[in-house]
Amino acid sequence: MTQNNRGEGTIEIIESSNLDTSSISISSSSIHGSGVFASRAIKKGERIIEYVGDKIRKKESTRRALRAISMAKKDPSLGAVYIFELDDTWDIDGNVEWNPARLINHSCDGNCESSVQEGKIWVVALRNISLGEELGYNYGYDLEHYAEHPCKCGKANCVGYIVAADQWDELRKILGGKKRV
Repeated sequence: MTQNNRGEGTIEIIESSNLDTSSISISSSSIHGSGVFASRAIKKGERIIEYVGDKIRKKESTRRALRAISMAKKDPSLGAVYIFELDDTWDIDGNVEWNPARLINHSCDGNCESSVQEGKIWVVALRNISLGEELGYNYGYDLEHYAEHPCKCGKANCVGYIVAADQWDELRKILGGKKRV
């Protein structure tokens, strides 16, 4: 971990010189651009990779998220926001080249999830994952802006938009049984 001041207040850069990427590979994805794939069989409950990046306060997190959303509206090929909540004070902005976990795509039927453990954010397997299988988790976006986040996961239970699973019933009511408006 190093400290840096980029004119945005002091931030901590969470880099792991011993970041273990032996369980993953990056390749083109049918979901969106690049994706992360299992380079070996992964067992349910296993930590797959740490989510690293800039450790930032909530105010800076909001500023960066708004900037990323604005840029993504101008260039849809850009990923929108790579910020994860660490705790009530800190977030991790994973939009850094040394964070391969940022390339894990959304899936309505994810095989992994993010989990805060011992002050770090980990990607953890929800079930056994086969060699070569693409990793995916539900990004859990709020229903309020669902139309801005169409889903391309292609899973049988896909709801058509990147929305937290606990809001799917409400989304289905809004959509009137269709996958997209």
